[in-house]
Amino acid sequence: MAIVYSIHPETPQKRKVDQVCDALQDGAVLLYPTDTVYAIGCDLNSKSAIERVRKIKQLSSDKPLTFLCSSLSNIASYAYVSDAAYRLIKRLIPGPYTFLLPATKLVPRLVMDPKRKTTGIRVPDHTVCQAVLTTLGNPIISTSATTAFDSQSRTSPGHISKPELFDRFDKLVDLIIDDDSRVGYQVSTMLDLTGEEPILLRKGLGVEAVAGLVGEPESE
Repeated sequence: MAIVYSIHPETPQKRKVDQVCDALQDGAVLLYPTDTVYAIGCDLNSKSAIERVRKIKQLSSDKPLTFLCSSLSNIASYAYVSDAAYRLIKRLIPGPYTFLLPATKLVPRLVMDPKRKTTGIRVPDHTVCQAVLTTLGNPIISTSATTAFDSQSRTSPGHISKPELFDRFDKLVDLIIDDDSRVGYQVSTMLDLTGEEPILLRKGLGVEAVAGLVGEPESE
């Protein structure tokens, strides 16, 4: 049975954030709100926890996982950022954007794309996420919880209630953060920053802000 932490959305209680981070350092798996959706996550440095996240989402080992960083300087530790990418990221963060970047050696193999050696990174515009990231000192895995509902679920991903979400993950995760936010279902906008020009890979929240700044992927 998961421990539920009710955390204030604007002024997170330090004691509760510390308890969450202590558990993450010990390998706990967390269900938590972000500025896009409720996500399943863990400490980026916990191999056993990452494997549990993959099992919960039924993801194969070659499926890359996105993770959250606290800042642009934090991103630079885990990805190679060109000058052009730096300027674009600085313009968009914090916010609902996932940046595909070449991974550094600090990114575990369990997380990155095994063929391209790339990784997806976000800097969330979310007070509770930032509090946990800053206190923990490590990035946190972030994969949508709502998409973990199987095809037999009678509730569509866009209409999952919070009680239903919490009940579904009560025995799958160790911790749940409740900050009184609704269950979001709009994904982040994804940008490929591995090449000379940024490419829009997925349209999501905040896509209007990148209009004219990025190119569209070439159709096959």
